[in-house]
Amino acid sequence: MGDKPKLYYNSACPVCRTGIEQQRARMDGLLPEGSDTIAWCDIAATPEAAVEIDKSVDQIRHSLHMVDERGRLAGRRDVAIAVWAMTPGRRWLGWLVGLPGIRQLARWGYNRFADRLFAWNKRQGRW
Repeated sequence: MGDKPKLYYNSACPVCRTGIEQQRARMDGLLPEGSDTIAWCDIAATPEAAVEIDKSVDQIRHSLHMVDERGRLAGRRDVAIAVWAMTPGRRWLGWLVGLPGIRQLARWGYNRFADRLFAWNKRQGRW
């Protein structure tokens, strides 16, 4: 896939866009290579990119997806854990949320939030 992770997100969702912008700014301020540590793919700007990971545009609108440097696909809450693990000052959060028990609870919470956020954006006519 490449030499750095590629994260697929949806900027048409204002909540998602704000979260990604904040994460990128945090990485830009803390890492020598900044947010360029990750290849960021906005599915709202390039919907055809969904085929790169064999997902529909709606699946990416629903939740984050990332391909790591080895070409392995991760989705949903696992993407947040991976991004936190790459971010100074947030690595502890990736470790904590990745612990057994907490990981399952985080998965449940992420999925409920993503379901509601996707439905809200649809009602708002964003897609």
